[in-house]
Amino acid sequence: MIVDPDRYIDVFADLGAHVLSVHLEACTHLHRTVQAIKAKGMKAGVALNPHTPIHLLEDIIQDLDLVVVMSVNPGFGGQKFIENTYEKVRALKALIQRKSSQALIEIDGGVQSSNAAQLVAAGADVLVAGNFVFSSPEPIKTIQELKHLV
Repeated sequence: MIVDPDRYIDVFADLGAHVLSVHLEACTHLHRTVQAIKAKGMKAGVALNPHTPIHLLEDIIQDLDLVVVMSVNPGFGGQKFIENTYEKVRALKALIQRKSSQALIEIDGGVQSSNAAQLVAAGADVLVAGNFVFSSPEPIKTIQELKHLV
């Protein structure tokens, strides 16, 4: 969630990052950014804000290792999950299959026990449950319960 992520690709690579995701909305030349990430030996991901349509990935999905679907607006934890995310995940899964891409689908924001199984059923591969886990009185138990659900 930074402006001009191209400026930081070398820094992340030098620090040992294996995967680097950039917001589509922050990249003037997304394909060039993805190529630069991969040239540094990292896997490349693209994050989409809730209002950004999936079809914008049509021409680049085959080059991606990961797509992060933001299910809340970026900025702070504890926001309410945006229900349209399920449909967005299904559309993204269909695009990935149609283009024979190997990209994983990651969901970030508002993930909790009440929606984890439904997100995986829609096509999600990775779930980020930060606030749900860290606000729990028993974070380890919460993680175990999430894993059991999916």
